[in-house]
Amino acid sequence: MAVRVVIAEDEAIIRLDLRETLEEQGYEVVAETGRGDEAVALVREHKPDLAILDIRMPGIDGLAAAREINADGQAAVLILTAFSQRNLIEEARDAGVISYMIKPFTKAELLPAIEVALARFRETQAIKAENVRLEEQLETRRLTDRAKGLLMDELGYKEAQAFDFVQKTAMRERRKMKDVAKDIIDGKVRPPAASSA
Repeated sequence: MAVRVVIAEDEAIIRLDLRETLEEQGYEVVAETGRGDEAVALVREHKPDLAILDIRMPGIDGLAAAREINADGQAAVLILTAFSQRNLIEEARDAGVISYMIKPFTKAELLPAIEVALARFRETQAIKAENVRLEEQLETRRLTDRAKGLLMDELGYKEAQAFDFVQKTAMRERRKMKDVAKDIIDGKVRPPAASSA
């Protein structure tokens, strides 16, 4: 499946060259614009894999657009700039830009920069997904421990018996253990009697 790209470059000739180069290499250019604010809207609309942004554009500049795109976590961002000043590069990094190119550039420079941006974006997304999964596991464990404690204190359950009740209730009701544990903590779920768990 082709990598989908939004191009935002205010110089029409560079934009056209980019489109041609990308399409020759099998990328799919789904939208293009000369304005930063439109770039953000186009990324939200088309959900591309990559946004190529010029640093200086009307509307909002490429760095502001990159910040918004990165906040949404929707696409890798490659910044194009005619300036190699250190402060711009640091601003780009702070805006979440993974890769940048200094104009003028060649096809031989552009394609590796795109691949680096895409690879780093995928790594970042994988790390975020893993963090979400670990936070969910931690929250489930915390709530399950609290629910077990309540069952042990109120009903005299042993720890294994309390865990078994939470787990079996979740399986029987086809719910997450975390949600069953919350209901036990909130007093909405209780076993009929200690012997039935």
